[in-house]
Amino acid sequence: MVWGCMSACGMGSLHIWKDTINAERYIQVLEQHMLPSRRRLFQGRPCIFQHDNARPHTASITTSWLHRRRIRVLKWPACSPDLSPIENIWRIIKRKIRQRRPKTVEQLEACIRQEW
Repeated sequence: MVWGCMSACGMGSLHIWKDTINAERYIQVLEQHMLPSRRRLFQGRPCIFQHDNARPHTASITTSWLHRRRIRVLKWPACSPDLSPIENIWRIIKRKIRQRRPKTVEQLEACIRQEW
């Protein structure tokens, strides 16, 4: 599983793990990667966080966590076309990784990090 964030101010953190995601793990990723990236990229300026309607993103504990931290979230309509800007980044990374043809999980992870 790969999580990354970006903004008009630059690239944020990237996190890779070998497990499935649930709301608890997603909150940990937000705490450890999104919050520091947000501080670095926006330096206290207001911003709106965007994620899609995946279950860990919309779980009540996730929405409560975001609300408690006063993180504004862009409303994302159900069954919407995938218009998230980061999907373009993932597409580019996937294309570049296919060209490099990693043979192991470790090589794949190294390629992802280098392309990020």
